[in-house]
Amino acid sequence: MADASAPVLHRISPRDDVAIALTDLEPGTRAVIDGACLDVTERIPRGHKVAIREVRGGDPVHKLGWPIGRAAHAIARGSHVHTHNLRTALAGLDEYVYSPGSGTGALSAQAAPAAGTFLGYRRRDGRVATRNEIWILCTVGCVARTAQRIAQIGRERFAGRVDGVHALTHPFGCSQLGDDLAHTRGILAALAAHPNAGGVLIVGLGCESNQLDALLRQIDRGDGTRLRAFSAQAAEDELEQGLAALEELVTVVERDRREPCPASALTIGLKCGGSDAFSAVTANPLVGHVADRVCAAGGAAILSEIPEVFGAEHLLLARAENAGVFRDAAALVNDFKRYLIEHGQPLHENPSPGNIAGGITTLEEKSLGAVQKGGHVPLTQVLRYGERSSRPGLALLEAPGNDAVSSTALVAAGATVLLFTTGRGTPLGFPAPTLKIASNTVLAQRKPRWIDFDAGAVLAGESVAEAGERLLQLVLETASGKAACNELNDEREIAIWKSGVTL
Repeated sequence: MADASAPVLHRISPRDDVAIALTDLEPGTRAVIDGACLDVTERIPRGHKVAIREVRGGDPVHKLGWPIGRAAHAIARGSHVHTHNLRTALAGLDEYVYSPGSGTGALSAQAAPAAGTFLGYRRRDGRVATRNEIWILCTVGCVARTAQRIAQIGRERFAGRVDGVHALTHPFGCSQLGDDLAHTRGILAALAAHPNAGGVLIVGLGCESNQLDALLRQIDRGDGTRLRAFSAQAAEDELEQGLAALEELVTVVERDRREPCPASALTIGLKCGGSDAFSAVTANPLVGHVADRVCAAGGAAILSEIPEVFGAEHLLLARAENAGVFRDAAALVNDFKRYLIEHGQPLHENPSPGNIAGGITTLEEKSLGAVQKGGHVPLTQVLRYGERSSRPGLALLEAPGNDAVSSTALVAAGATVLLFTTGRGTPLGFPAPTLKIASNTVLAQRKPRWIDFDAGAVLAGESVAEAGERLLQLVLETASGKAACNELNDEREIAIWKSGVTL
């Protein structure tokens, strides 16, 4: 039997019916909860839940202070709580009622503005970039390899003159119709206007559905000296034409210089992927702390992954700045639920297998952890897919939970640094520097080439505020030019939400 004084369980809220195992627990392990001994009755894997009180069949089970589903049958104190005895309570669409003053937005006034500055690049439209790169985009997947070859040669030819030359490619742009084509064009146009792209080269083919002229008309850069484009079919030598255009851009972009900028100039994207049960205890609250500090300073934070707010959307809706934002947010959540229902899919087919292995059982549980990334600030904007953030505070952005699609949407919406929490780990990176924040020290130590920050220190006793301040400092350093692991590993991808038929 284990030493009863050893910390083997962690309960998040006094309202909770479960606690998290901090290590693998065997039957007979004894823990102390609320001053009373609890004997574990079966094997509990690390990160999984153990019942700390009796729960009757059909009753809600609470974690993080909120219901995460209903007991499929009676659950005894000390037993394992997971997929075998806990079921989601999610069903169909919901009716949401606006109740002014019911949310936690007022807490934002208590958050001190983010201290310090970062060295950024000021753009003519007032936005501030954290990188001064040249991005090569393609209208259609047929010229993706052409764009990649131009970027590869350009990196060697123009090394040291700009922060980087990167091809951001995709397989779409042709055989698309209606809203599906509009999604592709909208995301590419938003990326082409991103402040981190000091210059943009767009490579077209000529015969694609996503015609180059139509895409160019949608791009809002306000500075024609930093945008070049051509169609490969019309070029005598597409590589030479691309490299000539690249050299023109480099001569403009290399003149840009970093200068001190306040934290209010930051727009951070909030993302989680490969979550485990510790994400809700460590990494996500730390990101929420940073979001609070940045937004209190006048900056912006963007939260997405709409299917991963199902079951916790009431916490976000209660923070709506006004009735209009509330209405738009409620419509966005129900529209995404309708999207799944119309495709014959249940609302709760998330968590992923990796989430489940890490101790997350239901979508409500996952969502309650995920929304913590948004901190406590008011919800001030609701953005549809491909739209760009335009004001301070927290924005809710339409995009699926898929890591690559939602992260691309966050960048397209204007995020200049991504904060990506993970309990299982992933090497993925995106056009903006992507800081990977491990929910547990085991992952951070096992994958140091992937992980930028270890949030597991919270489990070892460091406060969320203390660890959150260290993370904020890393964000400012990264915004000033310190390379994130994804940049060191050359992990930069984009993915576009394919939502229609293919001809």
